[in-house]
Amino acid sequence: MSTAPVPAVGATSIAHWRARVQAYVGLTKPRIIELLLVTTVPAMVLADRGFPSPWLVLAVLAGGTMAAGGANTINCVLDRDIDEMMRRTHRRPLPAGSVTPRAALRFGIALEVLAFAWLWASVNLLAATLAVGATAFYVFVYTMWLKRTTTQNIVIGGAAGAVPVLVGWAAVTGRIGLPAWVMFAIVFMWTPPHFWALAMKYRDDYAAAGVPMLPVVAGPKAAARQILAYSVVLVGVTLTLCPAAKMGPVYLVAAVVLGARFLRCAHQLSRDNSSRAALRLFSFSITYLGLLFMAIAVDAVIQRGL
Repeated sequence: MSTAPVPAVGATSIAHWRARVQAYVGLTKPRIIELLLVTTVPAMVLADRGFPSPWLVLAVLAGGTMAAGGANTINCVLDRDIDEMMRRTHRRPLPAGSVTPRAALRFGIALEVLAFAWLWASVNLLAATLAVGATAFYVFVYTMWLKRTTTQNIVIGGAAGAVPVLVGWAAVTGRIGLPAWVMFAIVFMWTPPHFWALAMKYRDDYAAAGVPMLPVVAGPKAAARQILAYSVVLVGVTLTLCPAAKMGPVYLVAAVVLGARFLRCAHQLSRDNSSRAALRLFSFSITYLGLLFMAIAVDAVIQRGL
């Protein structure tokens, strides 16, 4: 009579801790953090008009990762009821029971404390204050107030996601200059088309969870019109960086070409309100932001060499 092999105690322990680590990492929403950091480094390069100290870049990225991870973790705690009802999010650590709400909240607060202390010690007080201030805005203004009460939730709440460019600029210069505010405006105006396109794709999910996202309340057609309007303003704002930061032809060409593609996707969505068209715009919006800010960095480095 054969018996099934019994797993080694050590192997079971390792698997348990690996699952725990994965759950806590999942709370921080790494993909969102990556998107935020994509805008931080180019802002630092533009502020320096070249390559900042590698140590400074790593210090800002580490602090920014902790601050954003803490904000996302606290958001998961507050939105766990919504996440449980949505197909897109019901497997996140809290709905899945991988982490308790109390443990997650402690983890999120600890990350914020560490982020502030780290950025203050290794960068400067302004960068630390901006990073943690963005978390406070995201948690108290967006998550706890706007998200469940108004269709303009992501418009106002999106300001939190635009703060990393200010952090990057402040880390290099110790202040916030006009180019930093223009980059802030770029990310701020980019957020509604980006997120509303995703909300159109998962409209039924948001409706089931009772979240008043624009596509749920106003309908896909009205949402698509708003997306197109914001996209037009977005492209216009990207062009204002040219005089504000004295950008060169590399950035100008990138802003025009990428902007034209963005407007084309938004226009197609206004004519075809399908989930497929919405997902197409959402996917390109991520590429758009990354390439646009890459062009900012490349342009700044090239101009310094001239």
